[in-house]
Amino acid sequence: MSIRTRLLLSYIAMLVIPLILVGLTVTGLYFMLIQDLKREYHIDLTHGNPLKEVAQMEDDNYNKIRSSIAMEPGNAGDPGQWKQWEALVERVNMGLIIRKDEQILYISPTMNHPDVLNSLPAFSYYSGITDSQLENNYYLLRHHDFTFPDGGKGSIFIGTHDTIGKKYFLKYGLIFLAVLIAVLVLTNGMMTYLMSRSLITPIRALQRSAEHIKEGRLDIEVRPASSDEIGELAVSFEEMRRRLKQSIELQMQYEENRKQLISNISHDLKTPVTAIKGYVEGIMDGVTNSQAKFDRYLQTVYSKTVDIDRMIDELFLYSKLDLRKLPFQFEEADLTAYLKDCVEDMQFDMEKKGIRLTLELSSEEPLRVVIDRDKLRRVLTNITENAQKYRDKPEGHIRIFVLERPEFVVIGVHDNGQGIPSDVLPHIFDRFYRGDPSRSSRTGGSGLGLAIAKQIVEEHGGTIWANSRFGEGTTIQFTVCKNRNEKGRMAT
Repeated sequence: MSIRTRLLLSYIAMLVIPLILVGLTVTGLYFMLIQDLKREYHIDLTHGNPLKEVAQMEDDNYNKIRSSIAMEPGNAGDPGQWKQWEALVERVNMGLIIRKDEQILYISPTMNHPDVLNSLPAFSYYSGITDSQLENNYYLLRHHDFTFPDGGKGSIFIGTHDTIGKKYFLKYGLIFLAVLIAVLVLTNGMMTYLMSRSLITPIRALQRSAEHIKEGRLDIEVRPASSDEIGELAVSFEEMRRRLKQSIELQMQYEENRKQLISNISHDLKTPVTAIKGYVEGIMDGVTNSQAKFDRYLQTVYSKTVDIDRMIDELFLYSKLDLRKLPFQFEEADLTAYLKDCVEDMQFDMEKKGIRLTLELSSEEPLRVVIDRDKLRRVLTNITENAQKYRDKPEGHIRIFVLERPEFVVIGVHDNGQGIPSDVLPHIFDRFYRGDPSRSSRTGGSGLGLAIAKQIVEEHGGTIWANSRFGEGTTIQFTVCKNRNEKGRMAT
């Protein structure tokens, strides 16, 4: 789930959950209010609004008392009538005060307080609902002034210690406010905690991974803790860690290769240089006391110089291939005609060395491939020269063959030489590698021939491999493709 979706759901939850909880709270408070009203008011509260029912009962009681006085003012002085009126107002938790002139004729027990009596309004022929507040939180809700039959000034007061609004709205309002605050705090706190945990935990994990990478500890895998944007960032971190690790390992490998290269070059150059130095010293010391011996020494020096020159050329070529700074001129060519020309060019030198070179084609039809003619010829030359060096039979035979596949062509070179031991075979394409443990140069070469062939084949987008049976011969095969992809590299 994405962070955007999670935030949206969190926002919705922070709206919906409080509304649900507040709704449940209001429902609970409503039933609590009904129970409180039932305990204090002796009326039916099961129909309609209970507060409205109480207010209606108050009006009804007041109107009954006022109507009774209007029909017979003397009823206000009748103790029997007082009890009836007390029963009416008591049902709604109210009290009654009857005053004549300055004398209190009747007062309900709930209203009997000196401060209340002293704060009653004076006679003014007022009749109706009032919101006057008396002393000690008593409220005068109904007030009716009239005249007794004997001319006395009478007043009836109906009141209560607490109004319904003050008593219940304040009580349940505070409860509702407290619950509302608690709901908002708990909901927002819980959602904030859940969101922060889902965001901060993976972010801290990424921070630790970044610290590991900064410290160079690249073996610790970065595992995404979620599938959201932070998880995608963790995947990118992991990809960065792997590439950085590969880059460092590659750099270390390059450094190791560089050291090995310097060592190999030093070793391979030292042998011919030492030989040249020895023969030159012999000439200088007069060891060559005959023309024939002098010519032989001079010929040896020249031969060693040629070996050094060839070694430097191959090393330079390999370096350019390794750095990908050697330009390739790829073009579409007929492989059948191309191989015929190559074999024809090499046959003369092979025959002089007692080697028979043959080309085996499954068909004389044109076979279209994309190659660099010069570079591919170098591959064939290096492979065949390597076969010549390790010939151990009087009659050597090198056979070049072609196998066509749907997307590429396999070119193979088979010889009947001494073969390659199985423990040596995996290393023959490594640079400066020779099967001879002493690294003797008696067979000639720099040890770069097959390594150069491998680089050129890979630049063509192909692969190269070897099969051999020791004492019977070796087969080296490589592929070239029929088409190139959009980037200019060969499709394999």
